[in-house]
Amino acid sequence: MSVDASLAPRGRDRIEWAERAMPVLAAIRGRFAATRPLAGVRVAACMHVTAETAALMRTLAAGGALLRLCASNPLSTQDDVAAALAVDDGIAVFARAGEDRAAYFAHLEAALAGRPQLVMDDGADLTTLVHTTHAALGEAVVGGTEETTTGVTRLRAMSREGALRWPVIAVNDATTKHMFDNRYGTGQSTIDGILRATNRLLAGACFVVCGYGWCGRGLAARAAGMGARVIVTEVDPLRALEAVMDGYQVLPIAQAAPIGDFFCTVTGNRRVIGRAEFLAMKDGAVIANAGHFDVELDLEALSELAPVRRRLRPALDERALADGRRIYLLAEGRLVNLAAAEGHPADVMDLSFADQALCAEQLIVAGPALTAGVHPVPAAIDREVARLKLRALGVAIDTLTDEQRAYLGGWQLGT
Repeated sequence: MSVDASLAPRGRDRIEWAERAMPVLAAIRGRFAATRPLAGVRVAACMHVTAETAALMRTLAAGGALLRLCASNPLSTQDDVAAALAVDDGIAVFARAGEDRAAYFAHLEAALAGRPQLVMDDGADLTTLVHTTHAALGEAVVGGTEETTTGVTRLRAMSREGALRWPVIAVNDATTKHMFDNRYGTGQSTIDGILRATNRLLAGACFVVCGYGWCGRGLAARAAGMGARVIVTEVDPLRALEAVMDGYQVLPIAQAAPIGDFFCTVTGNRRVIGRAEFLAMKDGAVIANAGHFDVELDLEALSELAPVRRRLRPALDERALADGRRIYLLAEGRLVNLAAAEGHPADVMDLSFADQALCAEQLIVAGPALTAGVHPVPAAIDREVARLKLRALGVAIDTLTDEQRAYLGGWQLGT
């Protein structure tokens, strides 16, 4: 393990604060502790090592899982949280903030060294590593879960090619995940990261959101709420039309580049903002990425155009173009809400990680019956998580009467 044990007390406080806002996961942990559905199950998890992730790990451990955790992003680890998990909970943690590429992949290898039966991914790095260079480790795997859009995209591509060797539940696609985590979590935490990195005023600024999926919707809403004039760029006509109907200006990136003050990519694709856009930007433009991997901004082109980097603030680098114009890159182009801030609020991760915990249980119960490929989160899990959250919030809802159900032809929830 690669943790500083002296940081554990501070990490424990941080975890305690997060868990106070995660009542759904607490309810699941109580049941897991009583029933031990994951007793003896070896789990390798590649996730952002934050206080919220710690709450999930502690829930899985309560269910009997044997855990090995590594980071899914070199800049997102909270070292005090990693220390608390290792020291106080006895969980094998292989992560540290700011690790280089070699350390990152060494930590992936360390997580896999336990010969996992379940693979819990956020970006599909562990799954990809097993399929490309560690095939023998895949023999023990019953199944896996995937937390983020980028990872699900990679796994679906593997499945189409017939390469995916085990069933994976796409937690990202659960309604209680993408509709809340992606929209409200990404929206708030990305703005948080941008403000921490820059301490600039958004009111009156032109804020360009590249991509109008659930993350883009949330980011656009929060930027507009801060008083920014929001421009959306899209390739999907349906999403572009939705953005127009939501009141935003929609432009091609080539037209948005010269007028934007802030740019943030949330697409899951490569080189969304590149050489031509950098050359068109005004002096002082701020660029950031809230997609999982650092490929949405063409960093290679930026380095060629502006080879000298000057770090002005902890997560803000100045890059000067040949004509003197300056572009400000946040968090080295990595996931800005985690590299420059603390990620999603615990309140919303409560839903996502409840999905993760219940899907891990589902894979142990039903995994052997599932075919290799990407599977949806069972509707019963989605609705159970929503019910538990409503209960925690003190919100009651109606139920159908027998007459109403008969009128709908025996309709049941989830049909």
